[in-house]
Amino acid sequence: MMLLRALSRCALVFLVLVILNAGQFALAAGEQDASALPNIVLFIADDMAWNDCEPYGHPHIRTPNLTRLAKGGLTFDNAFLTVSSCSPTRCSLITGRYPHSTGAPNLHEPLPADQHLFPEDLKNAGYFTGACGKWHLGPHAQRAFNKIDRNLHAWQDFLKEKPQDSPFFFWIATTDPHRDYQPNTIANPHTPEDAVVPPYLIDNEETRKDFAAYYDEIGRLDEEVGAIYETLEKQNLLENTLFVFISDNGRPFPRCKATIYDTGIKTPFICHWPAKIKPGERTAALTSTLDLAPTFLTVAGLTPGETYQGKEFTSVLSNPEANYREYIFAERNWHNFDFWGRGVRSLKFKYIHNNYPDNYDTPPADAVRSPSFQELVKAKAAGTLEPQQKSYFIHPRPVDELYDLEQDPLEFNNLAGDPAYQEVLAQMQAELSNWRERTNDPQTRTPIPNDFDATTGERIRPTPTQK
Repeated sequence: MMLLRALSRCALVFLVLVILNAGQFALAAGEQDASALPNIVLFIADDMAWNDCEPYGHPHIRTPNLTRLAKGGLTFDNAFLTVSSCSPTRCSLITGRYPHSTGAPNLHEPLPADQHLFPEDLKNAGYFTGACGKWHLGPHAQRAFNKIDRNLHAWQDFLKEKPQDSPFFFWIATTDPHRDYQPNTIANPHTPEDAVVPPYLIDNEETRKDFAAYYDEIGRLDEEVGAIYETLEKQNLLENTLFVFISDNGRPFPRCKATIYDTGIKTPFICHWPAKIKPGERTAALTSTLDLAPTFLTVAGLTPGETYQGKEFTSVLSNPEANYREYIFAERNWHNFDFWGRGVRSLKFKYIHNNYPDNYDTPPADAVRSPSFQELVKAKAAGTLEPQQKSYFIHPRPVDELYDLEQDPLEFNNLAGDPAYQEVLAQMQAELSNWRERTNDPQTRTPIPNDFDATTGERIRPTPTQK
């Protein structure tokens, strides 16, 4: 009898510990207290590279507010998008689904009406939901929000309009640092000397000026992050607000935006939540933006439904040493020019499969028109391109690409044909194939015409390709 009592006590203690641990980030169903639920702010930069800010080590871009956010929260060093393209990223984020599963995998395609949206789940649970700034989702996603305003600063009005006792979710999407660029964006502009030019671009004055203008828009978005932070702090809302900062794709330069290279799909990813996250920590956990939707629902005390294809990562928020993913997956679809590619990445290796190897690796049209790309065109004509600067002009491209990211972080040395890496190649191909089968990724696709000239970036079709 004494043994049974002792075992019963142990079982009771274990049960209590399990419940307490589960409740660290979410309240039990039926016991939700609106005052205890966290507010959630998702800030989305537009075309910002993961390492173009102070928290990720850039030596010259001034981002004091992102630095403050990182010092007070958790910085993710291995966070990735599902696609490196404006509207497909947004459709993936709001549904928690891979682009090919959203019904809107290509640029400018509106999200279909039948898609399930995480802000709508929050709204139905009593959250006040607001979206401001860049939209790029189509008309059907509007139902998920109480308020929508194309003015980036409308979050200030949302705070005044929301019911006093309601938690809130704000989707705040800037258009910085998207092209085109204008002078006098910030009071203290960056200079060409501040530019860190990667080896796949021409390091000259024109390219450096292009980078400096891009840096200025990052400085401007940093000011908006600061304004949000300080307002939440003044209104005593900062402590219990999960503030997440990400970008929608890589920088709008050649070999970045719209690719499956890390320069395209890797994103800055900072989570700040003083009530739950220890300040000033970093995590190496492999993370996908696909996982934001189920994570937001989990911290709001909700159970993510079956439509969500990601995994919640609250374990990483409480323990930065935790790991919850072995692979992330990404895709490349039509973005001004026609592509159809898929990729899988672990912490060490990246495998990319190009379904259209006969298509040139042309950057998006705005990047084609950029000084940085036009300098590459001039160097090609002069015969002065370095080997790592020729990828845009190679035809055909390889069907298979394999990279050792520890040894080759810029993904220059394709190991797919190396006999020493055939086992790794087969493993990564199998992972990608299994993922495609799990997510019902179509095996065939009708090519889509290009909308722009691949050398000048000038439009050759009258309207963007849309459904």
